[in-house]
Amino acid sequence: MKPLPHLYEAHLAGGPDGYATVGAPGLPELMTAEPADFDGPGDAWSPENLLLAAVETCFMFTLRAVARAAKIEFTRLQVTVEGKVDREGGATRFTEIVLRPALTVAAGTDRERALKVIERSEKACLVSSSLSTPIRLEPAIEFAP
Repeated sequence: MKPLPHLYEAHLAGGPDGYATVGAPGLPELMTAEPADFDGPGDAWSPENLLLAAVETCFMFTLRAVARAAKIEFTRLQVTVEGKVDREGGATRFTEIVLRPALTVAAGTDRERALKVIERSEKACLVSSSLSTPIRLEPAIEFAP
């Protein structure tokens, strides 16, 4: 890892309605729009989708490092994430995020050690730890044949 601090940037372009594009230096642009629940078209990445995708991808990349350090080998990680948006404290916001990682490890791997790797990864993820929204972890350990 490069020394901290790290700086990241993104850019957005759009008009008074319809789609907008978001991008970052050296990356392809993404088409974005409001989700259907907010009267958008529902066929483009929304800020809500992007936030949840950031949580799960950060979790995966953090888990890779934590698993390496713990000497836990895994063959696959599948993650689903669900975010609940509601009114709370006078604002519409994410009130809960549920992270459901399913980690596939070799047969004979200590299940409790693998669960600890998942828990440490969620706590160490910089995106999750930057949010005030509670994140509930519902992990599953699967064993490869």
